[in-house]
Amino acid sequence: MERLYAWIDDRLHLSRLAAVASKKKVPVHRLMPFYYFGGMTLFFFFVQVATGILLMLYYRPSADEAFESVEFLMTTVPFGWLMRSLHSWSANLMVFSCFAHLATVFFMKAYRPPRELTWITGVLLLFLTLAFGFSGYLLPWNQLAFFATKVGTDIAGAVPFIGEWLLRFLRGGDRVTGGTLSRFYGWHVAILPALTTLLLAGHLLWVQLLGMSRPPGEKQRSGRPREMPFFPHFALRELFGWTLALGVLAALAALFPWELGDKADPFAPAYRDIRPEWYFVFMFETLKLVPGGEIAGIEYEAIPILLFAAAGLLLVLVPFIDRGASREGRSPGFTLAGVLALVYVTGFTAWGYRSLVPFWIVLGTAGLIAALSLLTPGEETQP
Repeated sequence: MERLYAWIDDRLHLSRLAAVASKKKVPVHRLMPFYYFGGMTLFFFFVQVATGILLMLYYRPSADEAFESVEFLMTTVPFGWLMRSLHSWSANLMVFSCFAHLATVFFMKAYRPPRELTWITGVLLLFLTLAFGFSGYLLPWNQLAFFATKVGTDIAGAVPFIGEWLLRFLRGGDRVTGGTLSRFYGWHVAILPALTTLLLAGHLLWVQLLGMSRPPGEKQRSGRPREMPFFPHFALRELFGWTLALGVLAALAALFPWELGDKADPFAPAYRDIRPEWYFVFMFETLKLVPGGEIAGIEYEAIPILLFAAAGLLLVLVPFIDRGASREGRSPGFTLAGVLALVYVTGFTAWGYRSLVPFWIVLGTAGLIAALSLLTPGEETQP
């Protein structure tokens, strides 16, 4: 084993990597547990890749065979139902952990200079994660996914000036057909993974080069900040978190297998009260409140769509807009805006499901993070 390790180390320089990892430090403070959301998102991405490759072995991306191939996978292939459930549940958990990671980074002001590029790549990765969810939803070719995709692409078609082109680009035609399925499949297994891999590599590189940001107002003792070695101390804690995430994922997949439903029929009536996946519900509920009609040739429905696009752009540009965070480390106005945004998103999501449980859970967590980021005492040093 020693000779084998020496042979590998001579070619891959593992000892140098271990030396670099041992020198890396992680800040220690009261908000430190929120650091693990980033690694949790990465873990669920790995699960997505592994289970997605296994599902590709049996899936057939055509309107005539897609549903049957998934049905065969779930009923005949050994543990096929488990692989599909793991893939579906990990997708939802990945979206949740990605949202949580973004919220904690925002409230901890971790986008302050020189970490602007880390923030921008992280926000773009969130957008790609949502695109993964939207493109993968149609692939089973069941009734619910068919009409949800039709509604989603209809919303894109309401965008002023480019709506018609965008609609045809998404569908591959005027209607949701087998061509739409093939197009979504190509995005889901080729284009989006390639873009995600590139952005993820850059994101992780900047995290390694710049380290983890300390929250504004972090209390210091003995004249310097408290830190712990990344390896093995923080790495083992991260691994423990991944083990817990795997246990939760396995329990959800085994106890609540993902259902398949009925095969898509374009001529059948749409389901009543149809809605998209939970992470799009707040936008869907907002659009339902918009009355019909148009102003200056622009449909009323296009106005909130443009506002959502503007909000996404502002989210990307937060490090350059929040000048207070770059100068002083604190920006109460942006913290308040973040809390209001979370209230809106969680509130409309809860309203979409007619349940206030997720609203209070997410709002309580966001309020805790925001309160800690605002009320943490300023830096203190001992002489």
